[in-house]
Amino acid sequence: MAESAQKEQPKLRTAYTAPEDSPQHEEKARFFGLVRHLVDDMAILVRKELALAGSEVSQSVNDTKKGAASMLSGAVVLNSGFIVLLAACTLGLAQVMPAWAAALIVGGVVTLVGVIMLLSGKKKFEASSFKPERTIEDLRKDQEMVRRSVQ
Repeated sequence: MAESAQKEQPKLRTAYTAPEDSPQHEEKARFFGLVRHLVDDMAILVRKELALAGSEVSQSVNDTKKGAASMLSGAVVLNSGFIVLLAACTLGLAQVMPAWAAALIVGGVVTLVGVIMLLSGKKKFEASSFKPERTIEDLRKDQEMVRRSVQ
């Protein structure tokens, strides 16, 4: 009889003991463990993706700096060549007219072309040229579509 009394006594549970007789509890613990693992893995993935993006941006910035330096040196050489060509045009015109008139004509033409190019470039820097027209139009269409579907 003492043996049967011992078997019938319920096991005492504390905060540190897990119930062994609850398969649902084990299943929940496994599920929450998997979810916790998934969240941890997602956080690691996001951190690594951000690190990769930062590395790529850094590499792109360095490549852009190298390209800008190359373009600047090319512009200096191109400018030197252009000046020599303008001098040749001036000397050629000086064969048929006074040298001062030839220099004035060549200088005037080059100045006029430069002013036209600057004004054309200035228009591209106006605030309206930075406005994403297509995106704004697409957003308006999306807004209208949402309004129609709600009504």
